[in-house]
Amino acid sequence: MKKEDEMTTGFARLIRRESIKMVYRANASHIGGALSSADILAVLYSEILKVDPKAPDWPERDRFIMSKGHCCTALYAALSARGFFPAEELQSYGTDGTRLMSHVSHHVPGVEWSTGSLGHGLPLACGQALAAKRTGKSWRVVCLLSDGELNEGSTWESVIFAAHHGLDNMLAIIDQNGQQGMGRTRDILRMENLQERFMSFDWDAETVNGHDLSELRRSFSVRKEGRPRVVIAQTVKGKGVSFMENKLEWHYRPPRTEEELNAALQEIEKGN
Repeated sequence: MKKEDEMTTGFARLIRRESIKMVYRANASHIGGALSSADILAVLYSEILKVDPKAPDWPERDRFIMSKGHCCTALYAALSARGFFPAEELQSYGTDGTRLMSHVSHHVPGVEWSTGSLGHGLPLACGQALAAKRTGKSWRVVCLLSDGELNEGSTWESVIFAAHHGLDNMLAIIDQNGQQGMGRTRDILRMENLQERFMSFDWDAETVNGHDLSELRRSFSVRKEGRPRVVIAQTVKGKGVSFMENKLEWHYRPPRTEEELNAALQEIEKGN
C-alpha cells in the first residue's frame, strides 16, 4: 500500500469508527450513508480540499457542501480529525444544546451551510462557484450528494445552470450507494446511466469505485476548462461493517447494544 493510501485509509477508518460511536450514543439514524461516504471524505479532507482548521473563514479556502446532510456524523468526524474542533466534542452529538446537530449545521467550524433538505446543496454550490468566477477567485467548490437526492428537481435545474455558466471551478460527487430512506433507488425512481445523463447536460462526468482511494484521488483532481465536473462514486451503504452492508434497515437504525457496537468497531479496525 502506498504511503498516502495508508494515511488516508487510517483517516477513513477514524471517520467510520467515530460515526458509529456518535449514532450509538445518541440513538440516532443514518449510519449506512455515513459509512458509504467515509472514503470520499477521507480523500477530500486529507488530500484535496484547500482549507485551514486554524482559520475556518480563510477567504481563499475551498468551499465544501455536504448536501446529504443527514449523514453529518461522517463530516463531523472528518472536521474534528483535521482540527476544526476538539475530538471530545463529538461526544455531544445529538444532545440538547450541542453544535453537532443531527443534520449538518453551519454553527460547526468548517461547515459552509446547514444542509439536510435534499436538493439544496447543489444550488448553493452553483451560487458559490458563480460568485468565485465573477470575482476572479481561484478557490473551488465541492458538493457531495446522495443518489436518492437526484430525485429532486432542484438538483437538475442546478445541473443545467452549472453547464450554462461553465462552472469549471465546481466538482459534484454522487455517493451512489443504491439506497434511500424508503427503498432502493432503482425501485423508487430509476436513475440509470448517470454518467451519460450528466454528459448530455454538457458536464465532464466519470464513474469510479467510491472505495478505491487512488481512483478517488485522481478523479477529484481532474478539471476541464469550461465544464463542471461530476464524479459518480459507486459505493456500498454501510461499508466496512459486514452486517450493515447493503441493508436498508441501517438507513435509520443505530447499533442498539454494546455487543453490536463492539462488533462493528472490531470490523472497522480489522479493515473488513
